[in-house]
Amino acid sequence: MSTPPADKGRCAGVPSDDTAGHAASAVTGPPGHGHDGGHGDGHAHGVAANADRRYLRGALILLALFMVGEVIVAFASGSLALLSDAGHMLSDVGAIAAALWAMRLAARPARGAWTFGWKRAEILSAAGNGITLLVVSGVVGIEAIRRLINPPTVQGGPVLVVALVGVAVNIGAAWLLARANRTSLNVEGAYQHILTDLYGFIGTVIAGIVILVTGWTRADAVASLIVVALMLHAAWGLLRDSGRVLLEAAPEGIDLDDIRTHLLGVEHVVDVHDLHVWTVTTDLPALSAHLLAEDSCFTDGHTPQLLDQVQACLGGHFDLEHSTFQLEPATHATHEHGLH
Repeated sequence: MSTPPADKGRCAGVPSDDTAGHAASAVTGPPGHGHDGGHGDGHAHGVAANADRRYLRGALILLALFMVGEVIVAFASGSLALLSDAGHMLSDVGAIAAALWAMRLAARPARGAWTFGWKRAEILSAAGNGITLLVVSGVVGIEAIRRLINPPTVQGGPVLVVALVGVAVNIGAAWLLARANRTSLNVEGAYQHILTDLYGFIGTVIAGIVILVTGWTRADAVASLIVVALMLHAAWGLLRDSGRVLLEAAPEGIDLDDIRTHLLGVEHVVDVHDLHVWTVTTDLPALSAHLLAEDSCFTDGHTPQLLDQVQACLGGHFDLEHSTFQLEPATHATHEHGLH
């Protein structure tokens, strides 16, 4: 069976060097990824994993040293804003440490029961970052409301000085993490921690100035509530994105109807069902589907070429790393009721 040229608007096929046969299914990927269905890195990133770890370690050391000093000054000055920033910074340190640990796990090769390796450790780390932000924001928010009602004595001078240093430290840490590969949800989670801490310190600087100029100590609690709002916003983003991955929702920007239309545009594909698209981890989407093909494809050994056509279609229109197809003759459709 020869393959006629693709009609305008249909996905064109590509030549195949595969030996003709009666393959019923295969694992494919976009052009350049090969047909081995392996678990190696398919996307080339601008920043290497070892560079990511170096940037994260630098930020970790910088924040840990400053956090110790901030806790001391917070207790000495009686500032909740500084203490809340220190608590958030503790979560920053924990987030970066967890991100580094998750990177090490994700780098482990696939073996045994772990057919995708430990790649989702990075997603779990991102979810943990979101949960940590929720917990810290709740603790700080309750104390901030209490102090807003009954404001204690707060020394504006130490608050202002430490907050200014904190702004500088967090700018340095944010700069380090911005150089890492932030397409990783794991790295992005650590970056969001740093960014909200930076905004929090800016609010604390303003609170310190207000206390020094006006003596209005409630400004300290107000600054804390601003930090809480920022933490909640960052937590929601991390939990939403990590939740989509863990619940195996289709990646954002991927339209299943669009994929189905393109697959049906491949010559000799009669129908597509049992179509699933999910994300294993950041930048590693996967797809599986049952393709009904013309019966003649299974008698003249055309299935390898058909798989190449499907591969070229997905590679040309969608960024899909792992694709698994089960090829079935059109007459097999009556055997699979209830599939979508």
